[in-house]
Amino acid sequence: MITFQWPDLLWSLLLVPALVALYLWLLRRRKKTTVTFASVALVKQALGKGPGWRRHVPPMLMLLAVAVLAIASARPMAKLKLPSVQQTVILAMDVSGSMRATDVKPNRLVASQEAAKAFIAALPRHVRVGVVSFAGTAAVVQAPTTSRDDVVAAIDRFQMQRATAIGSGLVLSLATIFPDEGIDLSQITGQRAMPPAPGEKKEKKPFTPVEPGSYNSAAVILLTDGQRTTGPDPLEAAKMAAERGVKVYTVGIGTKDGETIGFEGWSMRVRLDEETLKSIATATRANYFYAGTAEDLKQVYTGLSSRLVVETKETEVSALFAAAGALLALLAGGLSVWWFGRVM
Repeated sequence: MITFQWPDLLWSLLLVPALVALYLWLLRRRKKTTVTFASVALVKQALGKGPGWRRHVPPMLMLLAVAVLAIASARPMAKLKLPSVQQTVILAMDVSGSMRATDVKPNRLVASQEAAKAFIAALPRHVRVGVVSFAGTAAVVQAPTTSRDDVVAAIDRFQMQRATAIGSGLVLSLATIFPDEGIDLSQITGQRAMPPAPGEKKEKKPFTPVEPGSYNSAAVILLTDGQRTTGPDPLEAAKMAAERGVKVYTVGIGTKDGETIGFEGWSMRVRLDEETLKSIATATRANYFYAGTAEDLKQVYTGLSSRLVVETKETEVSALFAAAGALLALLAGGLSVWWFGRVM
């Protein structure tokens, strides 16, 4: 369905029937002014075969060009599937000890790494990808880049650590997307914020919340087993993302029944916390995906690739109409010169 930004300009289409009437009037006038010959046969013999239907083709094409250009002037809009404007994707990936569980073969971490690399390979080359890893603290292991080799190398360098701070991973992802917003990371990365240099004044920009899900230049994909043990509240971090309009797609990895794992002399029961991940996705107007097996995880990432890259948007298509009108006008002039040696 086509809509128009300036529908009042559609009145210009009335020029078309007016020009048709003018053309018909000119044809009749031409007939009346034709010199009368005594013998019609002699006239036909002198003039030869007339242009016939061809003489009407260029004017009709020109009239069609006028109609198409009139539509273009009204700025038509159409819903089209186009590449998304989301230029940056942050992969926030859990590297805590619970990701050692083998309920997803060969284990949760390796399965998530392989699926993440497959997802990256499916993205368009212009999309920047950054990687944030989190356990007890969070770290940017790869700043947003279009180099797929650098991103894959960063994912391969993951080392498991103790504790799970989902909120830290999410807050650091937001700070990576908005580096100039002054998000406090002192409790996230374990490092103190650098004080301003002598004489330097750092003014914090006022923050104004926006509609959740309205920021289309970046998105976060949060992959974890969903069991937070330390760090900021994940739901508070989700609120920060929602206020900035950033969508956080959450991926829950692991079986719902969980598994008991051992690590450096201790053991614990790890179980997928779906409720937290669903709440994060809902708050940011995104989606939650469950991945119970390695194959499920690959399918989830494939779905995320198409979801993040292609969107149906209402887009102005006046340029297409203008180009079509111009081509019709050129065709009309070209045929007239070719057939009659003049431009209509």
